[in-house]
Amino acid sequence: MKRIFVAAVFAANGCAYEALDRASPEASAITNLHWLIFWICVAVWVLVLAFLAVGLVRRGSTAAQDDRRRTLVVAGATGVSALLLLVMLTASVITGRAVATPAGPGALEIEVTGHQWWWEIRYPSSVSDRVVVTANELHVPVDRTVRLRLATNDVIHSLWIPNINGKKDLIPGRATSLTFRPRRIGTFGGRCAEFCGYQHAKMGLLLIVQPPADFEAWLDQQRQPSVEPAETALEHGRDVFLHGPCATCHTIRGTAAFGHKAPDLTHLASRSTIAAASLPNTIGHLAGWVVDAQRIKPGNRMPPNLLSAPDLLDLVAYLRSLR
Repeated sequence: MKRIFVAAVFAANGCAYEALDRASPEASAITNLHWLIFWICVAVWVLVLAFLAVGLVRRGSTAAQDDRRRTLVVAGATGVSALLLLVMLTASVITGRAVATPAGPGALEIEVTGHQWWWEIRYPSSVSDRVVVTANELHVPVDRTVRLRLATNDVIHSLWIPNINGKKDLIPGRATSLTFRPRRIGTFGGRCAEFCGYQHAKMGLLLIVQPPADFEAWLDQQRQPSVEPAETALEHGRDVFLHGPCATCHTIRGTAAFGHKAPDLTHLASRSTIAAASLPNTIGHLAGWVVDAQRIKPGNRMPPNLLSAPDLLDLVAYLRSLR
């Protein structure tokens, strides 16, 4: 019953993951605090109903008895309330310290920038050609401390990956960070938890926790430029991309497309979702997104693209080859 309740809570926010399924020490501390406060509130609710029932049953007592009993009940309730509030305050302070542990040496540094309405993810490096830029899918190794350096270029956003840590606001002009240490391999859903505009509800991301060797292999693969098309149809699709409006906003490393207003598409086909985790990355969804993204996600910055059927098919085939 507990698992069903927890899953339903987060499903209402557009994600199929259990919000209280712990995958890091930070998430465990927050979850423990949640259940402590939850059961305290349940106990208080039961006691209030019990005293209400007793009061209704004993309506025939004298006024003097009522006054004495009322005084004792109010005094006792005040003392118990103060004690419970002190317990919850102490637990909250302890939890806050547990989730605010400094990253320390050896932590993996990742830059996450919120946009309306998608996440830019950058793995920095002192060597320029080893920098990795991707979007909406955050890969990290298991059992290693990760420090996310958070920023926003437009409005306030809030990063929330409930299985990993609490919410953290991204505020314009202010640097913030989020530290965690994932302890379990898997894929976990994240959301923007601060209303940031019309498509706030479709600003999701995936956290993918991998074995260290798999993560390093993924990182090396992401550092590579796009491969040259090996077929005539793919060459034509690349030409459609480069000579159309796509190259104005998007980047594909290894080509002449160096736009910085939209997600980097160098390895688009390696991602499992598109449109900030709103759609699975399939041929049909990708084609629909290219043709009329406004119909799928109204208000986003991508304009409709009126393409002929051959151009669309070859463009989608080219995008699907970007692994």
